[in-house]
Parts: sequence; structure tokens; C-alpha cells
Amino acid sequence: MVFHMKTTLNIDDTVMAQLKREAARQGRTMSELVETALRMLFRPQKKKEEIPPLPTFHSGGTLVDIADRDALYQAMEGR
Repeated sequence: MVFHMKTTLNIDDTVMAQLKREAARQGRTMSELVETALRMLFRPQKKKEEIPPLPTFHSGGTLVDIADRDALYQAMEGR
């Protein structure tokens, strides 16, 4: 046996207008749309997928000591 509870909600006028338009567009009642939205809100949330690590590359080491300004300029400008 299914029971339905009648209740009163205070809904912003602009939201209510959107709800009425969407219900008419879908050919459903406003109650059906609100109930569907609430069920979606209360459904169990999926766990966030763990992001895979970024790939790493072995470049063969550094070509210049970046703390050595002259060596850095020479590598960048070919001096």
C-alpha cells in the first residue's frame, strides 16, 4: 500500500514559474517533478574516482645548472 503525504512548501515565484513550465513541457505534474528532484537529492552519492597519477618521464638529467646564471643564459641564447 502506498501512502502520499500532502504538505505546504514556500517556493520562490520564479522557481515556481519554472516548475510549472517544465511540468507542462514534460506532461507531468509539479508534484512528480518535485518528488523526482528530491529523490535525486537524497540518493546515495557515488564515490569520487581516484585521479590516476600523471605520467613521468626520464629526460636524462639536466643540461645546465639553473643556479648558474651565465650557464643558463648560454644554454638559452647559445652564447
